[in-house]
Amino acid sequence: MTVKLYDTMARAKRDFVPADPSRVTMYVCGPTVYNHAHIGNFRPVVVFDVLFRLLRHVYGEDAVVYARNVTDVDDKINAKATAEGVAIKVITDRYLASYHEAGDGLLTLRPTLEPKATEHMGPIIEMIQALVDKGAAYAAEGHVLFDTQAFPDYGQLSGRNMDDMIAGARVEVAPYKRHPADFVLWKPSKENEPVWDSPFGPGRPGWHIECSAMIDKALGKTIDIHGGGIDLAFPHHENELAQSRCAHDLPVLANYWLHNGFLDMAGEKMSKSLGNVVVPHELLKQVPGEVIRWALLSGHYRQPLDWTPELIEQSRKALDRLYKTLQDAKAALGGVAAVSDVWNDPQARPKLDRFNAPIFDDLNTPGAISGLFALSDELRGVLMADHESDKRSLIGVHRDTLVAAGGMLGFLQADPDAWFEGDASDDLKAKVEDLLARRIAARTAKDWTAADAIRAEIDALGVVVMDGPSGATWRLKD
Repeated sequence: MTVKLYDTMARAKRDFVPADPSRVTMYVCGPTVYNHAHIGNFRPVVVFDVLFRLLRHVYGEDAVVYARNVTDVDDKINAKATAEGVAIKVITDRYLASYHEAGDGLLTLRPTLEPKATEHMGPIIEMIQALVDKGAAYAAEGHVLFDTQAFPDYGQLSGRNMDDMIAGARVEVAPYKRHPADFVLWKPSKENEPVWDSPFGPGRPGWHIECSAMIDKALGKTIDIHGGGIDLAFPHHENELAQSRCAHDLPVLANYWLHNGFLDMAGEKMSKSLGNVVVPHELLKQVPGEVIRWALLSGHYRQPLDWTPELIEQSRKALDRLYKTLQDAKAALGGVAAVSDVWNDPQARPKLDRFNAPIFDDLNTPGAISGLFALSDELRGVLMADHESDKRSLIGVHRDTLVAAGGMLGFLQADPDAWFEGDASDDLKAKVEDLLARRIAARTAKDWTAADAIRAEIDALGVVVMDGPSGATWRLKD
């Protein structure tokens, strides 16, 4: 199968063909670490984690180089550091650790590289100087600005004309600009702000030039994939593209541009400025990360996704259903763990290829999720069958296929018993199991009053009972 990706620049899905299959390069804009990131910030983290997994599956784990930058110098970081009376590194280290913790909780793989802006001042200054030397940038009142009129293709990525860009850009229309759309590459630092020496005077870089320089040093002058949220297409990615192409005299920065849609709260884009944010740092204390991940992948990445309590509840129920099937398979197999690699198994491979088809088609995660349920239903059918002579072997293949398929999306890698038991203590586990056994006995005797009373007692322990065709199981309440 061929991977197809929707390229923002082409406005169409294209077959993905890396420049070098032995070194596939992907850059995704990462966090500005001045506060805990909200769940909307983690949609691209999870989306591009799926792409990272897919590319590793196709080209090999060692062949894919995924860089996600850290913006660790910024006005908001400076303001936070000033308010707390600490160095900016105290702020950035704190919130980068929080970002990593949340990403790990959402079961995302760490990127191959994580370049930081403050560690690339030399390359940033070199790129600015190259732009000045080529006539694509100019100095004015202590600033260095990119000259958008020097780049005829400006606006090509976002599809905006210059008037639209001026109206929509979050840029300061300063009197020293030659054109209102020109943007800052270097600016003087204010009092008590971080400052670096440069040929243009002491100061610090603008946001856009940081990414251009980090892409160059981490991955190269032209890369395979550049990704991020749709809000970054303009002005950030438009400006990156212009800077990099002018600095290197090359026709492209990235061969494929991918952008994910917004996460909405009550019909509005989720943002800190609106105050309508959900923070994984807190949400992970209440809900398993796999549930949050499922919710983020339940819609196609290019479409808006409405974040609601109902979405979380539906995601939990979906995973409970899949893990219940795996739990029953584990019991039928006497506790034998899943085989880690069944991709070359002649029985499993056709099922896995069928499951993979939606993912290969522009990361169609809703289609792949439907495929997980299809595989689960096949496994359930084998579990319930009576006469197969090789039933145990069939259960093993179907179970391992479901687990391998789940792994493509970052799901179903936990032990199913542990999934349901969560952080329950041994004493609680024993008490719940005893109550379930008593409830089964009461139901067998058709003593419904006693059975209901026992279920209420279990509920009071903070435990959810789930009745199914193979019996009852339980999990801790979220």
